[in-house]
Amino acid sequence: MTALLEIAGLRGGYGRTEVLRGVDLTVAAGEVVALLGSNGAGKSTLNNTVCGIVPAWSGRVSFDGRDLSGAHYRDVVRAGLIQVPEGRRVFPDLDVRENLELGSFARGRARRAANLERVLAIFPRLAERLAQKAGTMSGGEQQMLAIGRGLMAEPRLLILDEPSLGLSPLLVEELFALILRLHGEGLSVLLVEQNVAQSLEIADRAYVLENGAVRFEGRPAELLASDALRRAYLGL
Repeated sequence: MTALLEIAGLRGGYGRTEVLRGVDLTVAAGEVVALLGSNGAGKSTLNNTVCGIVPAWSGRVSFDGRDLSGAHYRDVVRAGLIQVPEGRRVFPDLDVRENLELGSFARGRARRAANLERVLAIFPRLAERLAQKAGTMSGGEQQMLAIGRGLMAEPRLLILDEPSLGLSPLLVEELFALILRLHGEGLSVLLVEQNVAQSLEIADRAYVLENGAVRFEGRPAELLASDALRRAYLGL
């Protein structure tokens, strides 16, 4: 399969502190790829560096054959590489409609109305709360809103950063069912999660990040077949 996202030798961090130590990772068109690792492994730093929020020290980020290394985050969004950040980060004083419409600020503006209709069909609960302030919603509803906002930008690849964090088991099940649904519609997904078991159930391939470097990669069955890997890195 052709690589949609290709990360090669990516190094980066904050100040003098190196967090990413030569990360190599690819996501092919139509894939769900899981990026697994404990807190502090560098997962969110990788996301933010790929998306142009944190500058890379060295290495290359290519998206659909286009070099995005050092690109401004708005150019990354315009290319169709969209991140739903950890912690949802909705705008609490804006209502649901306003939050969603902001998702199409840099990409998808011409089809905003059609995309809003699609998002509300995916998340009927949001349709019932269009005038509600985002800050008054439950954690699960805010996660729906954050994902919906990402979908408003017509992503070609959606990065989901810890989407199950803080959700009840039932909502986690619904979330992973949604990811499978979006994947079935052709969306490519980079799923960054600590929920190892459910991530491996839906992923085509997976990477395990430790101390800013990829320690293992392969198909879920290959990762689960290694007792040492399961015990040391996957918590299974």
